[in-house]
Amino acid sequence: MTDVSLPELDDQKGDALIQPTFNRRAFMKGSSAVAASTAFAAMASRANAASLPYSDNYGPLVPTADKATGLTLLALPEGFEYTTFGWTGQIQTDQLPTPTDHDGMSVVASKGNVIALVRNHELSEGESTPSSPRGGRGVYNPNQNGGTTNLMFDVVKGEFLSSYNSLGGTIRNCSGGPTPWGTWLSCEETFHPWGQGSQGYNHGYVFEVPGFGISDGQPIREMGRFSHEAVAVDPATGFVYETEDAGQSAFYKFEPAGKWGDMKSGGKLYGMVVKDSPRLDLRGGLTEGTTWDVTWQEINDPDAMSDTCFNQATEAAIIERGEGCWYDDGKIFFVSTSGGAAGLGQVFCYDPRKETVQIIFESKDAITEVDGPDNIAVSPRGSILMCEDGGSNPKRLVCLTQTGVVFPFAENRIALDAGDLAKIDTIYPGTRDFFWDEVGASTDGSARRSFTSQEWAGASFHGRWLFVNIQSPGVTFAITGPWEKGAL
Repeated sequence: MTDVSLPELDDQKGDALIQPTFNRRAFMKGSSAVAASTAFAAMASRANAASLPYSDNYGPLVPTADKATGLTLLALPEGFEYTTFGWTGQIQTDQLPTPTDHDGMSVVASKGNVIALVRNHELSEGESTPSSPRGGRGVYNPNQNGGTTNLMFDVVKGEFLSSYNSLGGTIRNCSGGPTPWGTWLSCEETFHPWGQGSQGYNHGYVFEVPGFGISDGQPIREMGRFSHEAVAVDPATGFVYETEDAGQSAFYKFEPAGKWGDMKSGGKLYGMVVKDSPRLDLRGGLTEGTTWDVTWQEINDPDAMSDTCFNQATEAAIIERGEGCWYDDGKIFFVSTSGGAAGLGQVFCYDPRKETVQIIFESKDAITEVDGPDNIAVSPRGSILMCEDGGSNPKRLVCLTQTGVVFPFAENRIALDAGDLAKIDTIYPGTRDFFWDEVGASTDGSARRSFTSQEWAGASFHGRWLFVNIQSPGVTFAITGPWEKGAL
């Protein structure tokens, strides 16, 4: 396996070869390059939606073996294949074991054939982890163990090359989002005034991590201190849109004060308000296609110790557990993971040019549609891939097409015993030492633990590859196949 050394990765400033990877139109899958309609707003009038020259789904899901370990970990449509990397405990290029609890992730930059992904690790306050950042670099609070790792992948050879720790000392790095300038914004899903009990460190912030390099470990306080989930950046303006994982949450906009791409020079935070309808509750059953005009209310103290950002945005619309967030073709798509009449999830589309927000999907059935969409990614053909995190078992990756068709693309089939652990450890040394507690397998191989109920996270498309995580036992997948046969 080819190695990308840390000295090369550490010295990246001003490197003209590094390219951000925000424009999905630059990476159309396959040779046909059939263009989908430019936004999900077409779903508001499904009868007028574009007719696609291919089927929606890819057929039934079949158990499929991992090319790296030989273990059957996923069910995928026929013709698709995958390889795994970055298992919990796997020794990285910095000689530290891979942390656990894999969550949000994206491709954020490239150098020739090599792309850089940044991956979150959602470790809670006080939760242990196999490692902390190399040499103490990129650490915010040395008493905490959350953070990020960076992974290198060769898109031509189809091989993972290396990984290393890039941010540490944080709490519950749940999701985040890529920027157009080749970095990742990692979000803490927590809100606690730790100043009284954690050696003066507050948490609930956003941190920036370069695709090739290591974070400075400093929070961007003006982006707000709340239970962050995901972000999406509008490349035209550099504005960042943020979701909040709480029962009563808002949808936020951060306008940086500095030049384009400068997140550290301050800025202003706003909550989204439905025009002429302060505190409109969007959590209940809504009619798909309904569109509202919106305005924005400034939050005067985004780093307040005594009040929340949501309470300061007194007129902001109410979202039920805002989670996944993604920019695509001038629109921002965001998810309410347990909103809707059935409590199974909603998908909204915000148009920053028209200043409108639209409900484009509300799940009504946990089996035939989706149960708790979390992280999302828009595919090169314009469909939304939803990472499921509700009560379903097995958990699925579920596609929502531009015409409103919903179908499963993948199922989590992970079940491991001691023999499986030994096989994984042979290929990726270090994994076995940390999996005993995680898997709970006996040393004689008689025990077997299922992880099929564990959530998907961090979906991200690049060329003919889909990258995605399963949080526990903690593993990253690179999936490819005949994308041209379906809507992704």
